[in-house]
Amino acid sequence: MLKGFRDFMMRGNVIDMAVGVVIGSAFTAVVTGFVAAFLTPLVGVVVGAAGDFRSYSFDVVGVTFPYGQFLNVLIAFLLTAAVLYFFVVLPVTKATARYLPKKPKVTKRPCPECLTEIPEAARRCSACTAHVEPLIPVAL
Repeated sequence: MLKGFRDFMMRGNVIDMAVGVVIGSAFTAVVTGFVAAFLTPLVGVVVGAAGDFRSYSFDVVGVTFPYGQFLNVLIAFLLTAAVLYFFVVLPVTKATARYLPKKPKVTKRPCPECLTEIPEAARRCSACTAHVEPLIPVAL
């Protein structure tokens, strides 16, 4: 029983996932700190407030609605999403496109026997093994 658990824990994908979760939580703390320290006060400068909207509320029939807390969370979410997109997602996407170019797409056609999609240069269907004539001449 313990051997099976040990084998499960020593699989590469479990360890990779655990490391990813730990790094993700640390990165979340960094981004949250950046947003709280720099971007939220900057929003406060732009709108002429202190950057902290916790005290904003309104009353209806004696019930207080603290919408300022929601504004703080909403602004933090939008700024965090913007920081992640512009400083992580966009650069990684550009680097991936630059350093890992896409492979040319293989055009496909249906097999005349089973209608499975096969490459145009194929001589035999991989699903039903029927012999087909290639549409593109194959250089040998």
